[in-house]
Amino acid sequence: MTDIRQEHDTIGDWGKRIDDLIEGRAQGALFNVNEDDDREYDAIFLGGGAGGRFGSAYLRAMGGRQLIIEKWPFLGGSCPHNACVPHHLLSECAAQLMLERTMSGKLWFQDMTGVRAPIKELIDVFRKGRVGPHAIMNYQSKEQLDLEYVLNAEGTILDSHTVEVAGRRFRAKNLVLGLGARPQPLACDGGDLKGVYNYVNLVETLDYEPGNTVVVVGGSKTAVEYGCFFNATGRRTIMVVRTQLLKLIADQETRQYAIDRMTDQGMEIWEGSQIERLESDAQGRVCAAFIRTPQGVERVETDFVFAGLGEIPNSEMPAKVLGVKLGAKNEIIVNHKLRTSVPNVYAIGDLIGSPMEMFKARKSGTYAARCIMGEDVSYKPEDWPDFLHTHYEVSWAGLSEEEAKARYKNIITIKMPPDTPDGLNVALPASDRTMLYAFLEPKMSGFQKIIIDEATRRIVGAHHVGYGAKDAFQYLSHLMKQGLTIDQLGDLDELFLNPTHFIQLARLRAGQRTLKNL
Repeated sequence: MTDIRQEHDTIGDWGKRIDDLIEGRAQGALFNVNEDDDREYDAIFLGGGAGGRFGSAYLRAMGGRQLIIEKWPFLGGSCPHNACVPHHLLSECAAQLMLERTMSGKLWFQDMTGVRAPIKELIDVFRKGRVGPHAIMNYQSKEQLDLEYVLNAEGTILDSHTVEVAGRRFRAKNLVLGLGARPQPLACDGGDLKGVYNYVNLVETLDYEPGNTVVVVGGSKTAVEYGCFFNATGRRTIMVVRTQLLKLIADQETRQYAIDRMTDQGMEIWEGSQIERLESDAQGRVCAAFIRTPQGVERVETDFVFAGLGEIPNSEMPAKVLGVKLGAKNEIIVNHKLRTSVPNVYAIGDLIGSPMEMFKARKSGTYAARCIMGEDVSYKPEDWPDFLHTHYEVSWAGLSEEEAKARYKNIITIKMPPDTPDGLNVALPASDRTMLYAFLEPKMSGFQKIIIDEATRRIVGAHHVGYGAKDAFQYLSHLMKQGLTIDQLGDLDELFLNPTHFIQLARLRAGQRTLKNL
């Protein structure tokens, strides 16, 4: 055990300390506990990921006392370590590689024929640099936010008020569970072979350069985001999907545009299919996948299989010790105050199920803190905006066109490219990072649509495939919840060709008393 309360490491010092602990050159728990404070803890946050850290910061800012207990030697959780940050890195590279391949041999672009970009080299770049964000969060939490925490030691729940860690027991009025989730394993013969990866062990253990063919299992966010990167590197990429690809995109026109561009890039989408078994070579590495398709079983030679099958919440300990109620997917059931079935026990982040996103973890952590400190707030993530990466950024908020038609008597759509037989050959939309596509490959310049309730003129849905718009969607979603109309949207100020074109397109129709599609 190391008491670091009186130590004041720089961010650089923290980076070295964390790296030494991760690599096994140092060991022991790190205690940053204020022994001079005799107040009872208002909450122990079991887990120092996005939810635990932000929840602790909010509770501390409101005058409460908190304690984070985290098994890793850093705060921030899986996102910067092996989850969302690496997939953002890979998605950025996928977009760049798609541009280079589309423009291959044109203008100043090199000829990409036969060029296969490295996967392992990029993973190594990420692995080498990931300590930086951890170091910043450890430093910031201790020196600027004045948070108490115990790192590099796993906590054990004793009861709804008590947690034991590294030989010490801590009690609090409330317990906030933020234990995260783990990847769903590939359940087939050979699913544990070398060469079978998920988002965690890809970062931690990849030690060779994958060959010409990649098999990706799954059809939702993780599978698609990694699959598009593997494809962009120049490898044959087969998406093995039990049902439908990208079912989470409810708007079918948006979904189809995204899928069409994936297939344009050469991705093979095998819907209604599943892995039956994996075959190994003499060294115990996967060498082939047997895939059951609607047409029969096909053998695909590959040395690299990626499982993007979702995650399982780490709810076993609180379920066993506390008896918290669980859902069908191992998630802890909470109400809109984030309270579990056990009094004074809250759950946040991935532990409470989908959507398993860092932004959800952050907000749920702060809302749990606010409830503990007596505020009357409600946490309802079901109507949040959302996004994913293909080779593009795909963003959506509100209703799909299909959902809007079921809810309202008459809806109006404004979209781009134009809804005409040759619409994909029109060089619009053209905006952030799509200008070359607009001039040389118009069908690749993106897709966007807003959906309007004709009776009230309110914007009820927005959808975008392209670049540069996803940050705007969090504000657009908020405005939509406040009753944003086409007239108000058209009256906003845009910067040049704003990434969504929504403002300028709304302005073209806002003057009409009887709205029409555009």
